[in-house]
This record gives sequence, C-alpha cells and structure tokens, in this order.
Amino acid sequence: MTHKSGFVNIIGNPNVGKSTLLNVLLGERLSIVTSKAQTTRHRILGIVNTDEYQIVYSDTPGILKPHYKMHEAMMSFVKTAIDDADVLLYVTDVVETMDKNIEYIEKVNKSEAPVLLVINKIDLCKDNELEALIVRWKELMPRAEVIPVSALKKFNIETVFSRILEQLKEGPAYYDKDALTDKSERFFVSEIIREKIFSNYQKEIPYSVEVGVELFKEDDTMINIKAVIICSRETQKGILIGKGGLALKKVGSQARFDIEKFFGKKVFLEMFVKVMKDWRDSDRLLKEFGYNM
Repeated sequence: MTHKSGFVNIIGNPNVGKSTLLNVLLGERLSIVTSKAQTTRHRILGIVNTDEYQIVYSDTPGILKPHYKMHEAMMSFVKTAIDDADVLLYVTDVVETMDKNIEYIEKVNKSEAPVLLVINKIDLCKDNELEALIVRWKELMPRAEVIPVSALKKFNIETVFSRILEQLKEGPAYYDKDALTDKSERFFVSEIIREKIFSNYQKEIPYSVEVGVELFKEDDTMINIKAVIICSRETQKGILIGKGGLALKKVGSQARFDIEKFFGKKVFLEMFVKVMKDWRDSDRLLKEFGYNM
C-alpha cells in the first residue's frame, strides 16, 4: 500500500479566510478567526492523518508591509511557507483588490509547487461576477488551478481536498500519526486569549498586545493557567483592565470557556497586564513569543 505525504501551505492577504479554510480542512479549530486583519501572527501547522496519507497544513499570517520587527518575522513565516510547500493554496476572496501585494503573487508564480488558487466567500457574489473574477485571476496566475469556495459555509471544500490529495507525492509521514499540530498547549491558550482581545477591544489595542503563558499545570481534573497580557503603553493597560477590572474579567471569562472546550477539562485562569514598551521591536521578547526569524 502506498503512502502520500506533504506540506500544504496556505498564504494570502489579510481577512480572506485562510484560518477558516484551515479549520474546515482539518475538522478542528486550531487557528483563531476574527474579522480584523493580522489575527494570525504565526505559522500554525495542522496535521491530518490516515493510513494512506499525512497532510501537514500550514496557516500563515496575512501578507502586509512591515512596520515593526514583529511584522518582519510574520512575513518570514510567509516566505518560508512559499519556499517549502509541496502544494500551495493561495487564498483570495470576491472583494479584495486583485493586485494587492502583487510581489507575493509573483513569488507564487515562480514557485515550483503546484498552486491551487482558492477564491473564498463566493456566497457574497453573483454567478456572472464570479465567472469574470475567475477569468481575471487565470490571467494573473496562469499556472494556478482556480477553485471557488465558501469556507464559512463549507461549500466546495471537498474539491480542494481531493485536488490536494491528487497533487501529493508518495512519501513517509513527517510527524507521529497521532499528532494534530506542532504547537504546545501554552501556544493555544495564548491564541485563545488573544482572540478574545481582538473581539472585545477596538482601534490599536489588539495590534499592540501579545499574550504569554507563565504557568500551565494540569492534573486529572483541572488545568491551572497564569497568563500575562503584554501591551506597549500605560494607557493601553488601563483600557485592557477597564473600570473596576470589568473588561479584563470579561475577556478572562470568555477565554476560560473556550479553553475548557478546547482541552475538555475545567480551567482556572489567572490573567494580569504588563507594559513592555516597544516589545514589537525587541529581538529578545520576539524570540520569547515565538517569532523566530
């Protein structure tokens, strides 16, 4: 019996639905999803295993022009994903400008990996609009196979999966067959908390914070977690905590609910806020938070 394996890397601009697509392909909720740009900051692997294949999916940050060293690290994840892909999924949608970050489209066109151009959110447009969009994308990325989908409604996802499987080559598994991801429990705790910050705060707050997990202690009945929210300024700290601590309590309650759902166990979550000015340009702190360039 033959066995297929490979890295299937998902790239594209912010807010086109890359993380939603990953979660649907996995059948698991690994990547956080919000309506704001820059929600995904790391390269997140999700692994699908059967006796016949191992598919290593990779979600990446949305393409942007760097303003901080953190952004440079995020774009290094995208570059690596293009370079080491066995199959590339370039995700766009029916509303974004086609020539946005055109230099990355050119990089994908030069890649030797098979390219599936996934047009997401097709439930938001009419058939004739979609047909015209497909023609324009084929002109822009002539080597790519275009597949229209709605990741949110799980429409035509089976076509994406079948084409991925057809493109993969025979090879051994890269990870243990019971592995779901390469990330730690602490990473997913920090991501869930960060998702709640994106959902509850406006303006610059979600983009100015990072979450570190200082304690993750698990026993048979309970997980004890201590997390720190890092921000850039004292004014941001006040907003994050809120009057009487109510804003932070709301985030903590929402995060604890989702963490319990993720791990299937009761959680005691303690959170506090710390100011670290210019953390987004600190090599030491970025390394601690997993932005290895």
